[in-house]
Amino acid sequence: MERKRMSALSIYQSLSGGTKPQNQAKSPPAKKIKKKENGIQPKKKPNKKKRTRPLKSSMKLSSSEKETSKAVSEKDCETHDGEGSESPALDALLTDLVKVNNSRDRANRLFQWLLHPVQDKSFFRDNWEKKPILIQRQNPDYYKGLFSTAEFDHILRNDDVQYGVNLDVTSYTNGKRETHNPPGRALPYTVWDFYESGCSLRMLNPQAFSSTVWQVLSILQEKFGSMAGANVYLTPAGTQGFAPHYDDIEAFILQLEGKKHWRVYNPRSKDEVLPLVSSPNFSQDEIGQPIMDVVLEAGDLLYFPRGFIHQGDCLPDAHSMHITVSSFQRNSWGDLLLKLMPAALEIAMEEDIEFRKGLPLDYLQFMGVQNSEKEDPRRDKFVARVEGLMKKLVSFAPVDAAVDQKARDFLHDCLPPVLSAEEKASSVYGAPARWGDGEALDVTVKLKGQTQIRLVRAGAARLCGDGETVSLFYTTENSRVYHKEEPKSIEMKAEHIDAMEFLIHSYPKFVSVASFPCETMEAKMSLAELLFEKGLIHTAE
Repeated sequence: MERKRMSALSIYQSLSGGTKPQNQAKSPPAKKIKKKENGIQPKKKPNKKKRTRPLKSSMKLSSSEKETSKAVSEKDCETHDGEGSESPALDALLTDLVKVNNSRDRANRLFQWLLHPVQDKSFFRDNWEKKPILIQRQNPDYYKGLFSTAEFDHILRNDDVQYGVNLDVTSYTNGKRETHNPPGRALPYTVWDFYESGCSLRMLNPQAFSSTVWQVLSILQEKFGSMAGANVYLTPAGTQGFAPHYDDIEAFILQLEGKKHWRVYNPRSKDEVLPLVSSPNFSQDEIGQPIMDVVLEAGDLLYFPRGFIHQGDCLPDAHSMHITVSSFQRNSWGDLLLKLMPAALEIAMEEDIEFRKGLPLDYLQFMGVQNSEKEDPRRDKFVARVEGLMKKLVSFAPVDAAVDQKARDFLHDCLPPVLSAEEKASSVYGAPARWGDGEALDVTVKLKGQTQIRLVRAGAARLCGDGETVSLFYTTENSRVYHKEEPKSIEMKAEHIDAMEFLIHSYPKFVSVASFPCETMEAKMSLAELLFEKGLIHTAE
């Protein structure tokens, strides 16, 4: 018997259970989110009247503390020596990655370079969300070209860097963490005066100014399936900029210049393992003994999972610049269930009378905290009823629709793709449209049925349904500044949905416009032209 094929529209409607998506809490203002991406938001407001000049100091462990931490480190942590193992320079690697046909393969290769010589499979098996790892390469040029103090200075001179939005000035002396941000633009004279006074400088979103950082993060986000962010930290010799704390992200510390002394500590309790939010600042006596006590030199990498307390200070004889690459913020099973459960309840209440039946008239008399110590058979019966409804709720859970809600958030978080010269030339960015002889010329898109096209990236677009409509969410019009733009989406016509799904699943292959599963050539062409105008596709030519 021939199986009847369902249209993509029918599938999206069935996955969503015919319900509209739940209202999501609005994202906090972009400024606040940027400050939390890779660190702790300062508790104190900047002192606008007077700038304090912290004393330079070096934080060192006693010999007995070092012996204790070494013993724990050998047991619970990993150190890998990368000396002598060959890996391409970053600029050569990025040039080679342009030639890789599939953006997911590109992400795998870049992440493997980041971990070299550790294999990514062993890393995800042994370290990811479990324990720190240190990779020492004895190669100060390993990250050359990613970011530098010279580029930092160039950005200060040529870009609109704002205190509190793009740059934080911080210090940590005598157990006290302070932020010294004045209002307005961060100009070189003031910034370097802070630095000379012993303050650390944290650039909150270097991808907004550095094309290389942008390119690296935009590739890695396809590896994580979660936003990849970054902060750059420049610290003077003999100082410390931040108090001990833990973060709510998976952190990769890439030492770019100089040296930095790091101490990493286990989570203090099970409740702080893989936390949902970052911690407040800790005092030294709250955190115990470190499990790692190491000095990172240029070219080294240190990874630690969210929840691991850490602090870094500079040695007396060298400054430090490192970049922290982060990911997996609020990307847990629990975060998925937060989206899934409200939708499941709404569907259950619509479809099952058991969820709509009224509560007992007297339930307030025997339930609630004030009645929790009572021995009342009615309590057992009430709890059993709740348990039964919870078990039944699973059958109404629209899992794929909840995943799509997570995906929509991810696509909003994403950096736009960095296109190669060839991709630009074969996309809307290379279209010959121009102004000439007093009129607009060559504006018409010259796509034909035989034109071969594909998405610019595997993760550049995604179909998501809400039960009534199907929309295409995409990243190509996102800003390099986190959440500066609203989520980008197009409501899809029913005649275009199957074809869009076909194009997504065809990647990385090029397919002809004529091969789209639409009923008319007009529908095929209109979809191709729409995608071309949004920068979502490029041609094989």
